[in-house]
Amino acid sequence: MVGPGGGIEGQTGLPGLRGVDHIGFTVPDLEQARAFLVDVLGCEYMYSLGPFQDDGAWMQTQLNVHPRAVMQRLHFFRCGSAAIFEVFQYAAPAQSALQPRNSDVGGHHVALYVEDLDVAIEHLQTHGVAVLGNPVASRGPSAGQRWIYFLAPWGMQFELVSYPGGKAFDHAPPETTQSADRAMSDHPARAL
Repeated sequence: MVGPGGGIEGQTGLPGLRGVDHIGFTVPDLEQARAFLVDVLGCEYMYSLGPFQDDGAWMQTQLNVHPRAVMQRLHFFRCGSAAIFEVFQYAAPAQSALQPRNSDVGGHHVALYVEDLDVAIEHLQTHGVAVLGNPVASRGPSAGQRWIYFLAPWGMQFELVSYPGGKAFDHAPPETTQSADRAMSDHPARAL
């Protein structure tokens, strides 16, 4: 039954949501990104599109970029069994080359699940990838998970995560997980 807001009565959230389709990001050098994603991370190159530009307002209206921006080319990559990366290279007036930190508004990272974190870290280091710090063992509801951040050649933040035995919240009754969430809320850094 359709409710007053036009959605299905009793349903919350986005109607019909099935999952994440792809993750898009912009890089300064598409061929550098292709080499990193394929040769280092092991993603599969799928296909390319572009260039795209418009003399009107389409680029700004549809993509929220400068109206004179030129999307020079984009590549699609499959990474693992599900992740699809849509990787853009733009030329645009007043284009910023600064990568946001996680603490910046719009800050982000892409987390990749690996079976063996230590082997994956060694692989990255063998390829000269900047790995940040040491592996961290999560606590609280995420206990059982280990993670570490690393940087793409253009500075974008990625993360490796691994929890082969599951996370604590996978094994705890819901009320236990909610209690742990409340207990950790006073110390957000500890919730990692």
